[in-house]
Amino acid sequence: MKIALAQQNYHIGNFEDNTRKIIEGINWAKEQKADLVVFSELCVCGYPPRDFLEFNDFINKCYESIDIIKQHADSIGVLVGSPSRNPQKEGKDLFNAVFLLHEKEIKSEIHKTLLPNYDVFDEYRYFEPAYDWKVMEFKGNKLAVTICEDIWNMGDNLLYRITPMEKLMPFKPDVMINLSASPYNYAQDIVRNSIVKAHTVKYKLPMLYCNTIGSQTEIVFDGGSLVYDINGNKVKEMKYFQEDYQVFELETLSKKSGPSKPPSLPGDAGVYFYSAMDVGQDVNTLDYLADKKNIEEIYHAIVLGIRDYFRKMGFSKAILGSSGGIDSAVTQALAVEALGKENVRAILMPSQYSSSHSVSDAELLSKNLGNPYDIIPIKNIYESFLTMLKPVFKDLPFGIAEENIQSRTRGNLLMALANKFGYILLNTSNKSELATGYGTLYGDMAGGLGVLGDLYKTQIYALAKFMNENKKIIPGDIITKAPSAELKPNQKDSDSLPEYDILDRILYQYIELRQGPAEIIAKGYDAGLVARTLKLVNTNEYKRNQFCPIIRVSCKAFGIGRRLPIVGKYLS
Repeated sequence: MKIALAQQNYHIGNFEDNTRKIIEGINWAKEQKADLVVFSELCVCGYPPRDFLEFNDFINKCYESIDIIKQHADSIGVLVGSPSRNPQKEGKDLFNAVFLLHEKEIKSEIHKTLLPNYDVFDEYRYFEPAYDWKVMEFKGNKLAVTICEDIWNMGDNLLYRITPMEKLMPFKPDVMINLSASPYNYAQDIVRNSIVKAHTVKYKLPMLYCNTIGSQTEIVFDGGSLVYDINGNKVKEMKYFQEDYQVFELETLSKKSGPSKPPSLPGDAGVYFYSAMDVGQDVNTLDYLADKKNIEEIYHAIVLGIRDYFRKMGFSKAILGSSGGIDSAVTQALAVEALGKENVRAILMPSQYSSSHSVSDAELLSKNLGNPYDIIPIKNIYESFLTMLKPVFKDLPFGIAEENIQSRTRGNLLMALANKFGYILLNTSNKSELATGYGTLYGDMAGGLGVLGDLYKTQIYALAKFMNENKKIIPGDIITKAPSAELKPNQKDSDSLPEYDILDRILYQYIELRQGPAEIIAKGYDAGLVARTLKLVNTNEYKRNQFCPIIRVSCKAFGIGRRLPIVGKYLS
């Protein structure tokens, strides 16, 4: 039997486009003489649909799409993911389901058992877990079909009480097939490969794993669909950050040979799989995150994140403030790659505190990239604010209020231009700044999309160097000069924050690895610095709560995947 995998990019709630895309995948598989074609989790409606699932009309449209798709499942079997209604009154109204379509009919339906309810996932909010298990029979083969999280209950610290494959093995399946919507993070390729390999070794069956690609607001899906044979050998790793289609012979995947290379670490039944946390603990943290492989992946993830956000929102043009600093420079270069140079407008807004080289560096960057730019000095606007506020401010000394007026002036100008010309404002704040509250609400924190909000400052320097490898795009002075907000004379970030190479390591331990102060201090960090840093993180939750969506590239990004109380007292 020939099985095709269709790794596609869907649009949440765009039933017409998703249905068209799925039918195109079916037709491609027919041309390849495939017997069965596999799509990804909830492909009919797009993942994650979130509270759209609470609308009966939304579910009706899912079923209407399946009715259209099944007309093309005549001579070929089709596995598609969609919500399905729960006929029982007990439990939630929906299942996260896979339908087997063949001969223009729904031949079988299975339901997801393990419903993730952590980080960016909230499936138990909407779906009822499966309460029975069965294989899907197709052309003389028994298919053990699972959905994404269903294969992740493996290792030494199980998150769930039920492991779906254990329920399916008594039916003596011939192959494992997993329909997935697994988001990208820096460790996910290692994690996915280890979990799929672990299954083939443990259950002695081949596995075909079909993942989606594309960005849905802040979540990037990177593809990388996998096929492992019965011996635990990787047969194919499909493209990352691109749509891809491949066909495989089940008979070939099922041929037994010598054992595959044994796992490098012990674990469940002699099989170990890496989690994102394992990878973070296994390596020298930020040194690993900033290495070339991960930076190249992050580059492609962010470019895809920007491109899909604009395309799926119906926008084409971006605007950003170009300061001559590293963050705005990297954001600008990424936007040009994603949207085209003619669609990215940079605005230089120098004040009396801006250095001359900041302006010239920003101009040189736009010339290198070929994108349009404008210079709008803010000195007069800023001084008019001070004049109007003088009777109220009286003779109080210059401070944070005066600094923030400059930032909010720039935010106002950028939003005015965005409104006037139909741009989306790209925010340039990084994770180090957002973590510590080093930013101005309604000023440099304004924007429709946070491009670098899940990257620490040290990673942004690594990203800039990566982007300069083949062609010098970002001027060298931008990379080498000390970072500064330039809101007062001779200001540097290090006046307010620890040096980034130390700060970022502490933040990583706390945010990604969820280490407490004692654990971080035990790694050799100064106790006072750790206490100060963690206090900054926790007392600035109110700022992050008002921030725009951030393109997620780590295993723990600010936003929907990190939910903390604003008024909490812990470590503050």
